[in-house]
Amino acid sequence: MRYGRVARAGYGAGSAGTAVPAAAVTGVSGRGRYAAGGSPAGAGRRGVLAAVALAGCGTLLVTGCSQGGGALPGGSPPGTAAQQAGSAAPSGGATASPGAQAPPAKGEVTVTGEVAKGLESPWGVAPLPGGDLLVASRDKGTISRVSVGSGAVTEIGEVPGVAPGGEGGLMGLALSPSFASDRLVYAYFTTESDNRIARMRYDEQRAAGQQLGAPDTVFRGIPKGLIHNGGRIAFGPDRMLYAGTGETGDTGLARDRKSLGGKILRMTPDGDPVHGNPEADSVVYSYGHRNVQGLAWDKDKRLWAAEFGQNTWDELNLIEPGADYGWPEAEGKAGKPGLRDPVAVWKTDEASPSGIAWAQGSVWMAGLRGGRLWRIPLAGTEPVAEPEAFLQGKYGRLRTVVSLGGDRLLLVTSETDGRGSPEAGDDRILTLTVR
Repeated sequence: MRYGRVARAGYGAGSAGTAVPAAAVTGVSGRGRYAAGGSPAGAGRRGVLAAVALAGCGTLLVTGCSQGGGALPGGSPPGTAAQQAGSAAPSGGATASPGAQAPPAKGEVTVTGEVAKGLESPWGVAPLPGGDLLVASRDKGTISRVSVGSGAVTEIGEVPGVAPGGEGGLMGLALSPSFASDRLVYAYFTTESDNRIARMRYDEQRAAGQQLGAPDTVFRGIPKGLIHNGGRIAFGPDRMLYAGTGETGDTGLARDRKSLGGKILRMTPDGDPVHGNPEADSVVYSYGHRNVQGLAWDKDKRLWAAEFGQNTWDELNLIEPGADYGWPEAEGKAGKPGLRDPVAVWKTDEASPSGIAWAQGSVWMAGLRGGRLWRIPLAGTEPVAEPEAFLQGKYGRLRTVVSLGGDRLLLVTSETDGRGSPEAGDDRILTLTVR
């Protein structure tokens, strides 16, 4: 089941002299949203996998099958949000760019290849210069390098201190904005006491399995639980580090401005609060979130985030610095004064969103329980059509989407996370072209 009784740790001191508020958090129980193994599977999925296998598994393919014909509408009529985020000094209202061309109402997804298969609990992905990938295994606590040419998977090292359990473990990955010179890989992970972010130097000259340097913790004290650990990290256009966190099932943390749970955080690469954040000496960028696992910026540097609802609505939100996104006071579009409504919502059995990416004028959102890839076409901040669903039931639970530029995406499945129905070859990384 999705929920259980959770014991949580308090906060520790922040790094680099940042004081992190202390709080005592007690365990609570919640309502289950779905049972384990709830991802769609069946003949349709097996047929697609067989077709990919015939084309040559484990390598980067150049042909594939189009999934553009059977798109299903999803969600309720989108609403509005305001404010851009991600620039060096967040400000102003978010509107369509002058002369911006809206994407077509109907999109298309073509699976062009299978980069890798046989991965165990893949979560975060970081593309390297040259095209290879770093992939985090949530439950093993390791980072591996995937060759996009051969599909070979080579473990580069284990992240010390990872304590997997429930929805926790080794999750988001991001490369330093100065990776070409500093070779630093950032990771968000669960320990015995908290969720934290550390960076490690990646030395390709060392032996396989020993290529990660000792972790340097840049930020600690994010609440942990068996559920709702957030976990996505990304560097924004402003070269600052953003992190999505969860409220661990303790709903009161989400709107508690002194808590780091149920938030989007913004910090320097060293883990310090950024000048211009909503509150001085705080990394909290937005609050009132339930469990943020998707972060992406559009071409105008606006920040978008996907998060899990409880039993009714999952959400895609446009993030405004300092805004309250309402959980647990609101789920979905409540229209309540002072709370930000999502731009689009989905029934929880259609989505359970994790990673998102921006490409071709749309946000692309991976669905776990929904087992499908969602497209939300946008003109500025306004959807131009209902969200479309692709790949429904073809590959099972979908965890991470990564933009490779232009019309190319990576898509990571999540059938081996304890809630899927893994088949031979799971989990996989697929390449897509989209419009």
